[in-house]
Amino acid sequence: MAVNKIYPDTTAALSGLLHDGMTIMSGGFGLCGIPGALIETIRDSGVKNLTIVSNNAGIDDAGLGLLLQTRQVRKMISSYVGENATFAKQYLAGELEIEFNPQGTLAERIRAGGAGIPAFFTATGAGTQIAEGKPQQEFDGRLYVQELGLRADLSIIHAWKADTEGNLVYRKTARNFNPIMATAGEAVVVQVEELVEPGQIDPDHIITAGIFVNRIVKLTAVDKRIEQRTVRRRG
Repeated sequence: MAVNKIYPDTTAALSGLLHDGMTIMSGGFGLCGIPGALIETIRDSGVKNLTIVSNNAGIDDAGLGLLLQTRQVRKMISSYVGENATFAKQYLAGELEIEFNPQGTLAERIRAGGAGIPAFFTATGAGTQIAEGKPQQEFDGRLYVQELGLRADLSIIHAWKADTEGNLVYRKTARNFNPIMATAGEAVVVQVEELVEPGQIDPDHIITAGIFVNRIVKLTAVDKRIEQRTVRRRG
């Protein structure tokens, strides 16, 4: 019997999955490829004391910045947070816990979690503050630091196209953290721009296999904001 993964809206897609104190992975890089509609629904649900795993925290009035505004986030596991004044204010006031990771280390921690690898060694950060409190070991004369794989109760993902079985295609740089996070969540909810029938996506173009995806919601509109708009002077 086929499993229906299609939900009519983001509220239905997240129904029964949210609870206080949970860990959520949120795809995206800046405002590129973020699951914005799902983030708004999480905000509206009122769930609190969240641990969020994301490359960064969006900006003050968009993306994960919305959850910071409502103080629903207890801890961020991130790489970069420099675009969000609310984040900085809460952190400096001792109201928000931060676990900083070098960006490549964060990506590998997520990938390792999705692959069932509990820990690994990397040279990045060895011998620095990043390594404080973590096991370190020499291999071939070079010092490495142990990092733990990451998993989440829920991964929220943005994809360009999906078929009804959950096979996903991402578009250009919106691919970023989404594919690895789709493997590392106990539940995976995806918002998509286009929805097609099985067989309508070239198998060679599928990036995330449907076996990883639990629920899908097709967006009726997509707000694609530009985080840093840079233009050149006209001649």
